[in-house]
Amino acid sequence: MINQNLARFRARGFSLVEVLVALLVISIGMLGLAALYVETLRMNRTAIYRTQAVNLASDMAERIRANAAAGVAYAGAGADSGCNEGGAAAVACTPAQMAAQDVFDWQQAAAALLPNGTAVLGFVAAGAGTPNVYTLTITWTEVSQAADLTFVMTVEA
Repeated sequence: MINQNLARFRARGFSLVEVLVALLVISIGMLGLAALYVETLRMNRTAIYRTQAVNLASDMAERIRANAAAGVAYAGAGADSGCNEGGAAAVACTPAQMAAQDVFDWQQAAAALLPNGTAVLGFVAAGAGTPNVYTLTITWTEVSQAADLTFVMTVEA
């Protein structure tokens, strides 16, 4: 009779081993969730940088299309000519000066919005009956990547 009562007493509740195993399983699950959260934050940062690169390239493509008369001037180095100043400081610019200002502004924006961001504009002159071809290349450093990331867009105008 005493052995039966003892056996019934031991069968009630959780043993210390069961509690420790449950704690271990819950801890591993929580570590997995934390790792997933960190990976999500990293991917969101990468997506933001890629979106910035696409927006920068699209902006420059529209500037090139709006100033098609500049042509080869977009192949030159960017320069702050004051063409984008508004109000009383406004300057009347030639298409070539506006192209230099556009390239300058674009490169400054890439450096400001992306980590180690650089923007390079390539140019191939039009042949007979073909449009000029511009290659917009934006490169930046991503923390978790071994190599720099690059976005390239080709524009015909």
